[in-house]
Amino acid sequence: RVCVFGLATISAAVVITTDSADARRRHHRHHARHHVERDSYNPAFASIIVDGNTGAVLSATNPDGLRHPASLTKIMTLYLLFERLDAGKMSLDTEMEVSEHASEQAPTKLGLRPGQTIKVEDAIKGLVTRSANDAAVVIAEAIGGSEDDFAKMMTRKARALGMSRTVFRNASGLPNDEQVTTARDLSILGRAIQDRFPRYYRYFSTTVFNFRGQSIRNHNHLLGSVEGVDGIKTGYTRASGFNLVTSMHRGNRFLIGVVMGGRSYSSRDAIMRNLLAENLEKGGTRRVVAAISERNPAQADTEVADAAPEAPAPQPVQVQGAVHVASAAPEPIVAAPRPAAQVATRSIAPAAKPEPGPFNSGTIETTPLATVPGSSEPMKPVRVKTVMVKSAPIKLASAVAAPPVTNSIARPEPDTRAEMIQQPAGHGTGTGLLGVMPASSLNQKPVQVASAEPSAPVATVQQNGAIRATAVRTGWIIQVGALESEGEAKQRLEAARDHASGMLSKADPFTETVTSKGDRKLYRARFAGLDREEAEAVCKKLKRSDISCFTIKN
Repeated sequence: RVCVFGLATISAAVVITTDSADARRRHHRHHARHHVERDSYNPAFASIIVDGNTGAVLSATNPDGLRHPASLTKIMTLYLLFERLDAGKMSLDTEMEVSEHASEQAPTKLGLRPGQTIKVEDAIKGLVTRSANDAAVVIAEAIGGSEDDFAKMMTRKARALGMSRTVFRNASGLPNDEQVTTARDLSILGRAIQDRFPRYYRYFSTTVFNFRGQSIRNHNHLLGSVEGVDGIKTGYTRASGFNLVTSMHRGNRFLIGVVMGGRSYSSRDAIMRNLLAENLEKGGTRRVVAAISERNPAQADTEVADAAPEAPAPQPVQVQGAVHVASAAPEPIVAAPRPAAQVATRSIAPAAKPEPGPFNSGTIETTPLATVPGSSEPMKPVRVKTVMVKSAPIKLASAVAAPPVTNSIARPEPDTRAEMIQQPAGHGTGTGLLGVMPASSLNQKPVQVASAEPSAPVATVQQNGAIRATAVRTGWIIQVGALESEGEAKQRLEAARDHASGMLSKADPFTETVTSKGDRKLYRARFAGLDREEAEAVCKKLKRSDISCFTIKN
C-alpha cells in the first residue's frame, strides 16, 4: 500500500508540473504573438501642417496619398449640419428621430434606440466628444433622407471645397474600402469649417459632454494640454491607424495640422505636438489668404463612381501657362466627363480663372450667386471693407499724434508704421494701402498711412488742419481691464484668451491708451469683432474665471 500510494503521489506531481509548464509555454507564445502583432502594425502614414494665415504648406509627408479618414469623416458630417443651422433650416433645439439603422451602428455610440429623438446640439456634442456613430447616422438621415444620399452630398461638398481626391460612403467613418481622402484634403476641410462657421466651430473645443446621466470626455487629448489648440477631431480604424486633425491659434499665428496612420493614439499625439512646435515660428502673423470658398455647382455636382486604388504619383503638366499636378491615370473618382482645364487633380499655380486673392482691386463681382452643392442655400458672400484713398497733395500726420493702437500679441517694433506692401501692376500707388484706382491716373507721390494695427480698417479724421489715421473696429467690443502699462494690458489679453476656451479665437485683440483725471495714463485691454451674443457669452465665461469684463456697442 505504501508503494502504491508513493507511486500515485509521484505521478500526480509529474502531471501537475507538466501542465504548469505547458500553460507557461502557451502564455509565453500568446504574449509573444500579440507583441509581434503590435510591433508589426504599421499603417500608411501621412501628415501636413498648413499656415492658416498665408495658406502655405509648412511641412508635409505623403500629403496626397489616399488614406481612410475613419472618424475624421464626421467633420464633413458636421459641416453639412452647420450649413443647415446657418441657413435657418434647423436649430440647435430641433429634435431628430432615431431610426433602426442608426441605432444598429457599431460602437462607439451614445446608445440611441429606435423611436427616440435627440436634439441637434446633443448630436453635435456626441460627435465631437465620443465620436458617436449612431448620432452621425441620425444627422445624415435628418438632412439627406438616407445615409447613402447624404454620403453623396458629402462627396459633392468635398468637390466644391477643392477636396479633389476625397470620396465619402457613410456619415460616420466606419470601415469602407471605398471611403478615402488625403491629408491635404482634410487640411482644406479643417480651415473651411472654421472660416464659414465660426459660431458653430466652437463645439470642437468641448471637453466634457453630459448626456442622459453620462459624463463623456473628448478623445482629443491635445485640448487643454497644448496651448492654443482649439479642436478639432480624432479618428481610428484598423485600416486607417490613429488619425488627428488639429487647429492651433497661438498669438497671431494659426496652424492646421493633419496626422494620419499613427500606430497608437499616444504616438500620433506626440507627432502632432512636435510638428506644431517645429512649424509655429514659420507661420505668418497676418491673415493674407482668402477664405476657402466653394466652387460652381457645374464643376462640383457630379455623380460619384466607384473609388479606385491609389493612383501612381502625380506628375507636373503645363496647361495654358499654369503648372498642374496631373494624375498618371484617368480621374478615378468622378465618372462624368470633365473639361480639359479640370483634368488636373491639384493646381500648384492659379488656373485660367483664379479665385480672388487677398490683394485685389476691391471690387466684388455682381453675377448671381450659385446654389451650394448639397444644399438649397446659396453661399453667403464675405463682407469686405475697402479703404478708398483719394489722391491729394497732402501728407498724413504720423500715427504718433494719435493714441497708439497696438496689437496685443505682436512683438513691439522700433517703428510703429505699417510695412508698405507692393501692389499688383495696374492697381493703386504701388505702396501703402490697397489701391482702387489705376496707377496711371495718379501723378502724385505715394501717400503713406501710419498705423500700428494693420489688420483693422483705417479711417482718416481731420483735426487742426492735419489728417490723423485711426483704426476702425467692427462689431461689439469687450474690455477686460485698464492697466498701468501696455505690457500688463497685453498679459491681460492673453489671460482672457486662455480662459475663454476658444471663444476669442476669431476676435481682434488690441490695446489703447486713455488719460484719466490727474493725467494718469491707462491702457485698455480690449477685443473687437464680436456680435452681441458672442460678446455677452465671452464676458459671462471670463467673469466665472475672475476676469473683469464688460461689453461695449461699437
